[in-house]
Amino acid sequence: MALPSNLSLLLLILFSFHSQLLQVHAFTTRSDQDFSFMKSVRNAIDMASEEKYDYIVIGGGTAGCPLAATLSEKHSVLVLERGGTPGTYPNVLNVAGFFANLMQSVVFRPNLAVWQSVVKEALLEAGVGPDNGLSVILNTDIFFEMTEPSAVGVIYTDSNGKSHKALIRKRGEIILSAGAIGSPQLLLLSGVGSDTYLSSQNISVIHSQPNVGKFMADNPRNNINLVIPFPFEASSAQVVGITSDYYIEAFSLSLSFFPIPLPFSLYPSSVSTELSLASIVEKIAGPLSHGSLQLASPNDVKVAPHVGFNYFADPVDLSRCVSGVRKIGDLLNTNSMDPFKYKAFNGERGFMFLGPALPSNNSDDSAMEDYCRSTVTTFWHYHGGCLVGKVVDGDFRVMGVNSLRVVDGSTFILSPGTNPQATLMMLGRYMGLKMLRERRQPIS
Repeated sequence: MALPSNLSLLLLILFSFHSQLLQVHAFTTRSDQDFSFMKSVRNAIDMASEEKYDYIVIGGGTAGCPLAATLSEKHSVLVLERGGTPGTYPNVLNVAGFFANLMQSVVFRPNLAVWQSVVKEALLEAGVGPDNGLSVILNTDIFFEMTEPSAVGVIYTDSNGKSHKALIRKRGEIILSAGAIGSPQLLLLSGVGSDTYLSSQNISVIHSQPNVGKFMADNPRNNINLVIPFPFEASSAQVVGITSDYYIEAFSLSLSFFPIPLPFSLYPSSVSTELSLASIVEKIAGPLSHGSLQLASPNDVKVAPHVGFNYFADPVDLSRCVSGVRKIGDLLNTNSMDPFKYKAFNGERGFMFLGPALPSNNSDDSAMEDYCRSTVTTFWHYHGGCLVGKVVDGDFRVMGVNSLRVVDGSTFILSPGTNPQATLMMLGRYMGLKMLRERRQPIS
């Protein structure tokens, strides 16, 4: 498997349609990091001017990597990925041993950090028990019809300005795994989308598909941040409270590296300056609200598209947020959370919040709704834009276009669980195995 490591852009798909080819360039950036152990990774500069592969996977992410790894067991695979080597962002490799844990194993029973243990007990005190229910839904030959467009390859440009062409062999396929933002953007730039919209952007229409870029969704995140009067270790989410309407998670970090000055003058001088920040985070299930993606540039893949998620447009989502935030208030009132309060000058004990505190009256629906709207932010669990049944079929093939699939979170109607990463990994592996089985079948 060949993976150009330093592509800063994803590539647009070329379609054969009445002998017409569309192309968009991608550029690379150099990296000073030495990752020679990554034997399957190549800089785009080192790639041939033209090569053929059995499969081309655009996007080496959570779904694209297991998909490509599976396909490469039997066939040649080119993975095209944007960005630099893993060393480009060294902080990602060092935060609380996250990278080391991830590299050792994907599924493991962690030793709970202090804050994670506290939140676990608080969740149980507040009546949020474990929910271990599990349901898995898994949603063939490749056809070549001259009356329909077919994906045939990609063209990309390295950091020296040299163009490279990657084509697929007979029975080959191009798989978009560029994520909920990248995959619909690439389809639109390639001429697959609403004919009215594409024409308004002066993009040649290869295939009319009105649902590309539609039904974009993101799970709203609301959280409270507590300044803890003593140090404890940083922790990522290890504990989760699960209900049918929302999920509650927790994070912690040391404030010795935090850039925001704290209001120490409000508290006694005896308060330790070795503090921690502990967050309790609520994510609603679904969501039901959705928006759309539109191109910011009709011809430049480097320009990020405009995306609107329309948080809380559906009143059910807002109601779920209110319920989740109220539950956070219940957690703060548990015995498990009491040691994390400060004692003020007047003798009263309470929490120090970094950022907005919860409304004083959590039974006030209007105040709670305002809090949800004013503190909402993203959990980066974007999905939609290429939904199953609207853009791709049950086998994740782009409907109306041959030799092209989308295998990533853009096909999801909702974001599963607290984090979609495991589901996307399984999707990539599952689709790789399915495609290998299909490949062994004779062409009818």
